[in-house]
Order: sequence, then C-alpha cells, then structure tokens
Amino acid sequence: MSDATDPGTDDTVTMRALDTADADELAGLADLFSELQTVLRCCEAAVTALTAHTANGDGGPAASGDDPDVVAEALWTTAVLTYTRCFATDRAVRLTGDDVAGLPLEGEVTRWHEVLLRLRDHYAAPADNPRERFSVNAVTGTDDTVSGIAITSTPLAPLDEVTVRQTGALAYQLAQLVEGRLGEKHPEVRTAAAALPREHLRSLPEVEVTTRA
Repeated sequence: MSDATDPGTDDTVTMRALDTADADELAGLADLFSELQTVLRCCEAAVTALTAHTANGDGGPAASGDDPDVVAEALWTTAVLTYTRCFATDRAVRLTGDDVAGLPLEGEVTRWHEVLLRLRDHYAAPADNPRERFSVNAVTGTDDTVSGIAITSTPLAPLDEVTVRQTGALAYQLAQLVEGRLGEKHPEVRTAAAALPREHLRSLPEVEVTTRA
C-alpha cells in the first residue's frame, strides 16, 4: 500500500503514525482490502478442496491425509465471517448494501449478499452445530415395547462449488471497489502529511519497522 518513496530498510528515514481523520480512513480502507483478499483466497482454496472431494469419489480423506470436507468447511466459514465483517456497523470504515447493489454483476447480487449476512449467524452460533441436527428415537417392536434407542442425524445443505464461486466473484468486485478508493485517498493523505508543521511531525509516535526474513 506504500508509494514510490517507500523507505524500505533505509536507516536514514523515520516513520511516524499520522493522527488525522484521512489517515484513519486510509487505514480502514487498507483493512477492508485485506479482508476481501482473505475471502478470495479462502474461496479459491475451498473450490480446490471441493474438487478434491469430487475426485476422491467416496468423500473420504485424500491421499495427502486431509479431509476435503473439513478443509472446505473451515475455509468457507472463514470466508463468510470475514466477508460479513466488512459490513459491520461498528467499524469506522465499512462497506454498505449500496456498494453491493452498484457492482457490475448480473443476477440477484443483493439477495446473495443478504444470504451471506444471515449465514454469519449460522456459522458463528455459539451452541448450534452448523452441519447437522441430531435426534434420539425409541425403537419399538410390533407390541410397542422399546427394544432399543437409535440416534439419527439430518444433514444440512452441503457446501457446493457454485455457492463458493459466486461468493468469490462478489468479493473480487468489492475488492476492486475498495482498491479504487484506496488509490483516491492515498495522495490526499500524502499531501496533507507533507503540509504538517515539522514540530507536529516530530511529536507524532515513531513507528519501528522490521523486515521479514
């Protein structure tokens, strides 16, 4: 997200945390973009897991030892929770339903967006199993005497490739939207920072930068 004057590892420069509203907005946009990129990566990996499930035939563990069903569910759950965080009303910079409605996508885009918001509650429920529902049944004979107890389960709708792909397409378009806003806001923040008095700049907290190996 840096510009052409990124200091990199140059020891002669100092980074200071900006405390302006525009800087906060830019940081919020960067956070949104990161979240949407995570949704995209999760959807791509989930499609791969679902394809492995189909190729494996019986749905059992793949040759690598990973269970495609478990992998796909984990990725999909992360994708849904991450996507819906982008619309959380208590975050300073967020996306809205109007942003979704204005995307260049065909079909009932807004309706699918609303489905994803509801799925958040489904997957984040503190006590409900999101995969299946269990019940206990009495097994009786012809004379209605109980001969045993049977535990049965009703699986909920399984995850499918179309669901994941259309969610990925939605996240991609939103990421493009946010990236455009980042590009507009970045020069505004840089111009404002360049105009700050040197005394004020020196008073801002210094940010220590480390490089990854």
